[in-house]
Amino acid sequence: MSESTILDRAAVAQRGRKLEYFTITWNAIEGLLAIALGTTAGSISLVGFGLDSFIEVMSGAALLWRMSVDADEESRELNEKRALRMVGICFLLLALYISYESGTDLWLRRAPEHSVPGIILACVSLAVMPILSRAKRKVGHDLNSLAMQADAKQTDFCAYLSAILLVGLVLNALFNFWWADPAGALVMVPLIAREGIEALRGEKCSDCQVTQG
Repeated sequence: MSESTILDRAAVAQRGRKLEYFTITWNAIEGLLAIALGTTAGSISLVGFGLDSFIEVMSGAALLWRMSVDADEESRELNEKRALRMVGICFLLLALYISYESGTDLWLRRAPEHSVPGIILACVSLAVMPILSRAKRKVGHDLNSLAMQADAKQTDFCAYLSAILLVGLVLNALFNFWWADPAGALVMVPLIAREGIEALRGEKCSDCQVTQG
């Protein structure tokens, strides 16, 4: 491998680390806002979205850790599986929490308050996540990194949750469909549970491919 190629890969890897630092910072702020807004409005979908953001912080931190430690392949693979399983447990606990809370809200007909700030937060997240995912996917392609490509897929997953959250909040705000918020939260559950199961199995990504160059 030529010196210029090594330098190019180092630059791409540095860009990947910057993307992960941005992801961690973004999700931490997003999570705090979503939980605060959701608690104020009594919105289980907002609270669940916020908790998911903190799990994404853990996932991003785990990826940074995997990028910075373990020179030999065997140790790196073992640490990666450990990190994935820890994140997977968190995802499954979140799915159980959302199922219980949203089911209780529907049973007791507890109507959340309207949350315009929550709608704005969902819109901003829905705009940012696809851009961030494309940037991560490019880095993953340039580095032939399955881990980075998997993280890009997880960022796509965040965009899906943002869209579900937005629909529920808007239906409640415009039409007083009180059930839209807990129903939207329930729609998140199978997506979150699937991520958790895949992580527990040690699967980085079910359909990520590495391009050989």
